[in-house]
Amino acid sequence: MRKFLLFVLSAVTLFALEYHVANPNPVNGKSTLITFPKEAGLVYKDVALGKKRFQIFQAPLQRDRYYVIIPFSYYDKATKKRLKIHYSKENKAKIQILFIKLQNGKYAKESIKVSSSKVNPRSKAVKHRISKEYKEAMRIYNTVTPKSYLSRPFILPMHSTITSAFGKARIYNGSLKGYHSGTDFRAKVGTPIIAANDGRVILVKDRFYSGGTVILDHGEGIYTCYFHMSQFQVKKGELVKRGEILGLSGKSGRVTGPHLHFAARVDGVQVDPLQLIELLNNNLLKEKH
Repeated sequence: MRKFLLFVLSAVTLFALEYHVANPNPVNGKSTLITFPKEAGLVYKDVALGKKRFQIFQAPLQRDRYYVIIPFSYYDKATKKRLKIHYSKENKAKIQILFIKLQNGKYAKESIKVSSSKVNPRSKAVKHRISKEYKEAMRIYNTVTPKSYLSRPFILPMHSTITSAFGKARIYNGSLKGYHSGTDFRAKVGTPIIAANDGRVILVKDRFYSGGTVILDHGEGIYTCYFHMSQFQVKKGELVKRGEILGLSGKSGRVTGPHLHFAARVDGVQVDPLQLIELLNNNLLKEKH
């Protein structure tokens, strides 16, 4: 973690905008977290990265701090990123510039053999289904629930061997088809899958690619996803607690065998779920002993 003091000169006074940056040198597909101290007369609004704005929220456990998560897409190029912090000081709108150097994650590649029907589907009905499911998911991911459900650290959705990490370029049946958008855990069919943290169940559905799917909304733009399930034990709209069983693992959707695919989104951006969890646990969700 690094501590910064940004000196802003106005017509009346000189003051320092204080903030902390966790993971100041991120790679594509991972996240950075910025925290700000509570200060009289100062109101934080959001941080702009290009055309996208990320809202600054009250920290869930520290009432004297605010935070914003800046997620970087897997497809973002390694370059210096220009962030604009929007805030007001004594009712005067201000902007402060912050630069973050995004680096190349240099992710590995992996080849996978699956049914050809799951690689290049030709049926119009299947293509329509895929498009409909994608649009439905993106509407969810791009919705920022104003409240947070988080009050304690994240946990893993199961204790098992990780068989494939986030970010690997995926070559299906000899054709490059994007990258691995989550973390795979080894799990035979019927293994319980638990909620990584408190949240609201926002989707329970069998989908073409991800198979049996549960998506949890943790509030303030943070989502976790659980794919390829064989059975559901929750319903859409339910509030669940950390550690509660969501369902059982399976081999539905586009898979080579039974496993759990665990993923995360922040403000619609797909990010490394384990890095996001570590970032939040170490900086926002530390339990007091």
